[in-house]
Amino acid sequence: MPIVAQSTETTDWVSRFADEVIEESERRAPGKPVVVASGLSPSGPIHLGNLREVMTPHLVADEIRRRGYQVRHLVSWDDYDRYRKVPAGVAGIDETWAEHIGKPLTSVPAPRGSSHPNWAEHFKAAMIASLAELGVEFDGISQTAQYTSGAYREQILHAMRHRGDIDAILAQYRTKKAPKKQQQKAVDEAELEAEEGSGAASEDDGSSGSAGYFPYKPYCGNCEKDLTTVTSYDDDSTELAYTCNACGFSETVRLSEFNRGKLVWKVDWPMRWAFEGVVFEPSGVDHSSPGSSFQVGGQIVGIFGGKQPIGPMYAFVGISGMAKMSSSRGGVPTPADALKIMEPQILRWLYARRKPNQSFKIAFDQEIQRLYDEWDKLAAKVAEASGTGGGSALPGDVAAYTRAVGTAGGELPKTARPLPYRTLASVADITAGHEDQALRILSELDPEQPLASLDEVRPRYDRAEAWINTHVPADQRTVVRDEPDAELLKSLDEASQQSVRLLLDGLAEHWSLDGLTHLVYGVPKVQAGFPADATPKELPAEIKTAQRSFFALLYHLLVGRDTGPRLPTLLLAVGQERVRRLLGE
Repeated sequence: MPIVAQSTETTDWVSRFADEVIEESERRAPGKPVVVASGLSPSGPIHLGNLREVMTPHLVADEIRRRGYQVRHLVSWDDYDRYRKVPAGVAGIDETWAEHIGKPLTSVPAPRGSSHPNWAEHFKAAMIASLAELGVEFDGISQTAQYTSGAYREQILHAMRHRGDIDAILAQYRTKKAPKKQQQKAVDEAELEAEEGSGAASEDDGSSGSAGYFPYKPYCGNCEKDLTTVTSYDDDSTELAYTCNACGFSETVRLSEFNRGKLVWKVDWPMRWAFEGVVFEPSGVDHSSPGSSFQVGGQIVGIFGGKQPIGPMYAFVGISGMAKMSSSRGGVPTPADALKIMEPQILRWLYARRKPNQSFKIAFDQEIQRLYDEWDKLAAKVAEASGTGGGSALPGDVAAYTRAVGTAGGELPKTARPLPYRTLASVADITAGHEDQALRILSELDPEQPLASLDEVRPRYDRAEAWINTHVPADQRTVVRDEPDAELLKSLDEASQQSVRLLLDGLAEHWSLDGLTHLVYGVPKVQAGFPADATPKELPAEIKTAQRSFFALLYHLLVGRDTGPRLPTLLLAVGQERVRRLLGE
């Protein structure tokens, strides 16, 4: 097995990291599986910013698998973390949940109506389902299971024996003033919440009182909360005494037998790096600033005989259309929310095409249509390149596309006939859930290859329909007129009447998506004395103005507004007979 397997096909960021990780893994643990890791806190809905914590190592792990190496991608569920606050926007949650603050997430009841046994499992389940849909292969590790089973007992005792060394490292940063955090402009409070991360980075670094410093916090034996203070500890007997500041309970336990507590975050994370032999793990902005957990962990990990993983700091993931969403539902959109309106390949592509330190936005507004257009163009370029060995797609773009459509295990399920998303959205909008009408319209897009069933355009059609139904405001939905606008038709000047007549005369001959596109753009050209197929370079600038005026007139006559879905799609959707009636024939 080579120490470094250089990729000959790609020059993307994933391949470069894979090269480094393979080399580093061979140096640290030759012949053993490569270990990459992610950490997620199921303290509430796991949002699209958190997804970068998983997608970055997933893409690298998948590249390593493609090269024939064994690799483990660990997803550590931080479900033994404390319940920090009552999140906004979670159904069935009210302020009574505040009584659980300080308990492990697995000891907090699930939101009302949930089928899951506790808070952590409820939010884990949604993420696990989304990761499966995205083709992410991982080994999940519950930190509740690890701590309560005693899996980390030796590591905990070791940390307590070396608490003075840990305290000395942490002391280097306690007196330093943290630099002011530079934030990107966020849309609203919900986006700021997404930017803050899970909150683990802001946890304290251990209790330091009259009895000294201790990197371990017991959960109270009475109220289950971590609002405890260790009052004494004996290294030889491992007897630990603590008092709960919430309920006043106190007890003395043997740490060599006690499993109801955990190491503080800044010690817990590096302990796990050493325990699992992690070679690659990215970290968010909240973990990567000077004095933060990733930097401090790089020193503490040596106490456990390990090394800090290599890995980038990943940037913020924003949301386009966030303000509209958060005002109605609260909180930040999750991978499940995104997968309702876009196929898994598109979501994978968004994370694959940008370096981890580059921020990007995920579209929930009209921008999703442009995004899909861009994706379809890339797919066409890649297909051309694979067929001819040429093409205009750049190697990095081809690599990102390849990583989006599948994994080392195979391609993800895809839409058999990927018609343009904006077309499908327009049809879903106009037909308002009537599948027989949707099939009729879509079959007329290409009369030479008519659609036999909506299944041919699924799941893309379902995603576009979901987007229309959940993210397009009611006042922007398309409602076709029931009756002609007699007053507007009567007021038309001679030129406008002629443009409508030219359109009506050409309907039958041009009744397809391409034909109607040619027709509606051609009418103003013909009126101005130019051929219908004249190119923009052959036309004066005022033709564009004439086209816009003609389009606005048609929208008013058909849907009573200045704008709407693309006219060729709208005409097909309305149907030839009804178009003729609404245009006054």
